[in-house]
Amino acid sequence: MTYQVTARKWRPQKFEEVVGQEHITETLKNSLRKNRIAHAYIFTGPRGVGKTTTARILAKALNCLQPVDFEPCNKCDMCRAINEMQSMDIIEIDAATNRGIDEVRTLRESVKYAPTLGKYKVYIIDEVHMLTTESFNAFLKTLEEPPAHTIFVFATTDIHKVPPTIISRCQRFDFRRLQIETIKHQLKKIADEEKIKIDDKALTIIAKKADGGMRDAQSYFDQVIAFCGENVDSETVSKILNLIDEETYFNISDAIISKSFQTVFDTINTIYQNGWDFTDFLDGLIEHFRNILTVVLTNKTDQIECAEIYKPKYLQTSKEFSKGDLLRILNFLAKSQQELRFSNNRKLKLEIILSHLIGLEKSATISEIISALEEGKASDFSDEPIKKKPIDKLAEPTPLIKNTSPLKKEKKSSEEFQSSQISASVASSSTVKANINNFDEIVSRWNLFVEDISKEKAFLLAPIFSKVQPASIDGNKLYLENLEPGFMETLSLNQEYLEKKSMNFFGKKLQFVEKKPEKNNEIKYTTQKASKSSISDPFERTIIEELGGREIS
Repeated sequence: MTYQVTARKWRPQKFEEVVGQEHITETLKNSLRKNRIAHAYIFTGPRGVGKTTTARILAKALNCLQPVDFEPCNKCDMCRAINEMQSMDIIEIDAATNRGIDEVRTLRESVKYAPTLGKYKVYIIDEVHMLTTESFNAFLKTLEEPPAHTIFVFATTDIHKVPPTIISRCQRFDFRRLQIETIKHQLKKIADEEKIKIDDKALTIIAKKADGGMRDAQSYFDQVIAFCGENVDSETVSKILNLIDEETYFNISDAIISKSFQTVFDTINTIYQNGWDFTDFLDGLIEHFRNILTVVLTNKTDQIECAEIYKPKYLQTSKEFSKGDLLRILNFLAKSQQELRFSNNRKLKLEIILSHLIGLEKSATISEIISALEEGKASDFSDEPIKKKPIDKLAEPTPLIKNTSPLKKEKKSSEEFQSSQISASVASSSTVKANINNFDEIVSRWNLFVEDISKEKAFLLAPIFSKVQPASIDGNKLYLENLEPGFMETLSLNQEYLEKKSMNFFGKKLQFVEKKPEKNNEIKYTTQKASKSSISDPFERTIIEELGGREIS
């Protein structure tokens, strides 16, 4: 017997044999059962998912002499003639090569004639989107009102190229892209029937390479069998189909965890030596981290497409990454895709991308950082636990408000006291909850206060606060000395900011007041504050209000 490729040998002959398209095959069977047969159908979907096959089964079911549960029997004369492509009542036309208006006119003429043996004359037009505009227009009237014995079945992979006037005259069925598990199950069934040993990993590689098409999967299956014979192993399949092994992607995710930059160059060298495409590798790496994110979010491996042997490893790897980390990684890789495609040296560019990826530090939410600090533990980004500094190494302790109740004093634990201290290294960004009334404490923290506002307002406040020192305090008024000219004007423009900073550092809003010198040595700094309402020039107003300038009379 002449050899037949798997796609032809295992082509479905009944509706129930069409895998992954149950929503269509059941609808067509019900139409036959209820005798609600349309005069025109249009099947659309990716390549190799069963469009033409389903059209042929429909043609057999319509003309079968002995149907079984509205399925073709494949035994009667009509079924055998159709299977052997010898029936004159089933006309298959390739629109890619018969796309002109002359061919459509010939078809219109043949539609008039009744079927020779069967009940229906069925026209199956494949790749119908290839017809010209004139051909579609010539076909409209015939398609809308064909003879009762004529049925049209169109198949196309590009439904958007078919005019809406054609689609509206047909019943439309959308064929789905087949899932990897569906393809694997069918290939396993074929392998068992053909006495071929193949493992799950090899089936997964073939199914992923097929990209949702059963016909492509069966073609790759034939290619693998031709090389391996009856014993197929996954390593050989990867080499034949030139696919990147899943282990390569796990090497990268493991390198991110261990900060191993050497892995980058080892991996790139392997890709280069094997002739793998760098863009395909980056696409696969994005899918790899997408799988990890899926496991992190769902705690399951049901929604990832991979071999069964890798699912436990995905569960293990997911424990090393947070949601924030994975979103940053995926965002970074997605942006890098475009850069890699337009790069002149893709090998070098990919080395840089992966080096950046491994160099990314872990992220944490604000609540996680606060919780780690309160518990004295390291964050997810540190390899060592946070060590609490001894109290004498901290900045000057902030005295708490005295409490006359001895019972409440005892309840104040040493841990709460430590948490109220402010480290000198972070004092500039910390807040003081206690209300400081002691002038000595204000003096002790004054330099930190000036340092902090100088960092945030380097251009405006740093110069005028460089020599200023507190002289005394009276309630909320803090008297200052060694003031530079223009100090009070600039102070008034930044009053709200300084009140907030003083609240953070000293526990209350302070009003800064100039200390007047002794009468016999009095030096008056006279300034004239410009009135906002009296300034018409917008540039002058910006200089005075935003930059602390003053009007000199």
